[in-house]
Amino acid sequence: MLQTQELQVNIGPQHPSTHGVFRMLVTVDGETVIDLKPVFGYLHRNHEQIAEANTYLQNMPYTDRLDYFNSMANNHAYAMAVERLAGIEVPERAEYIRVLMVELTRILNHASAVGFMINDMGAWQTPLAFGMREREKILDLFEMASGARLMCNYFRFGGVARDLPSEFIPNLRELLIALPAYIDELERLLRDNEILLQRAIGIGILPREVALSYGVTGPVLRGSGIPYDVRKAEPYSVYDRFDFDIPIGKVGDVYDRFLVRIEEMRQSKRIIEQVLEQLPDAKGGHINPKARQNVRPPVGDAYARIESPKGELGFYLVSDGSGKPYRYKVRAPSFINLTPLADMCRGYKVADIVVILGSIDIVMGEVDR
Repeated sequence: MLQTQELQVNIGPQHPSTHGVFRMLVTVDGETVIDLKPVFGYLHRNHEQIAEANTYLQNMPYTDRLDYFNSMANNHAYAMAVERLAGIEVPERAEYIRVLMVELTRILNHASAVGFMINDMGAWQTPLAFGMREREKILDLFEMASGARLMCNYFRFGGVARDLPSEFIPNLRELLIALPAYIDELERLLRDNEILLQRAIGIGILPREVALSYGVTGPVLRGSGIPYDVRKAEPYSVYDRFDFDIPIGKVGDVYDRFLVRIEEMRQSKRIIEQVLEQLPDAKGGHINPKARQNVRPPVGDAYARIESPKGELGFYLVSDGSGKPYRYKVRAPSFINLTPLADMCRGYKVADIVVILGSIDIVMGEVDR
C-alpha cells in the first residue's frame, strides 16, 4: 500500500482563490485536507481606531470601504447605530428609500457571489460576466440617487442625503420587469449543470450545530437549514410591513448555499415591489429636517444590526458626549462566517477548498478592517 506523508501547503496570501489578501495554511495527506488554519490580518487598516478619531459624520463614507460591494447596507447599519445613540427619528419616506437601496444591494451581491463561486469551479469568467451584467444595471440606479456607483455615501443621520430623482422609479420598474427572467435563466443554466452538481453537492457541509456554535449568519447559516434573518428576528426600519419568505437549505453544503442566494434574490424583488406600492403614501421627506449631522450624542452606548447580504452586520458605539465615538466596533459577517472554514474543509480534497471558500462569499476589507 502506498504510504503518504502529511504536508503543509500555503495557499495565499496572494492567490486568485483567496478572494483578497488571505492565507490558508493547509495540512494535507495526499489530496485530502487534514487541517486548515486561516491566517487573517494582511488587509488590516486600523479601521476601528481611525473611526474613533473621526467625527460621526466623517465615518459614513468610511463604512463604504468595509464590504465595498454593499456600501448601502454598511451605511444603513452605521446610521441606525448613531440614530439610536443620539435619539434621531427617521421619516417614513426615508425608511422606505433605505430598504429599497439595501434590497437592491442584496440582489447585486448575490448575483455577483454566484458568478464568483462558479468562477472558482473553473467556469472562467462567463457566469461572472452574467452576474456582473445585472449588477451594472443596479449600479446605474445607485449613481442616479447618490452620484456614485460603488462608494455611495448615501445615508445620513435621520434619512438619506437626497430624495430619489424623477427618473429613478421608471428605471427601477424596468429593471423589475426583466429581473424574474434573469433569475430564472441564471438558475436554469446552473441548477442542473454537471460541473456544479459534481463540485457542490455534498461538499463543504456545515452542520447546523456547528454553524450556530460559530455564530455564522446570512445565507451560509440559512443554507444549513436555520431560518434566522435579522429582518424577521428583530424587525427594524419598516421591514415588519413586508411579506417575504426566508429560504433555507437542507444539507448545508455548497449547493444549498447557491440555492439560498438564488431564492433570496426573488424575495428581495418581492420586498422592492411592496416598497413601490407603499412609498407614495409614506409620510415625511427623505430626511428629518431637525436632524443635525454634526451630532454630539449624550454619554451612553448603542448597538444596531441589520441583515446585510452577507449576514448580520452590526455597529457598537460608545459616546463620551463629544463629537467623535469613544468606541467604534464592527460586527462583520464576512469575518464571523470565515471562522468555521477549517470545519467545512476537513476531509475534502484540496481542490474543494477553493469552491467552499467561494460559497461563503467574503470581502476581505470587512474581514480585516
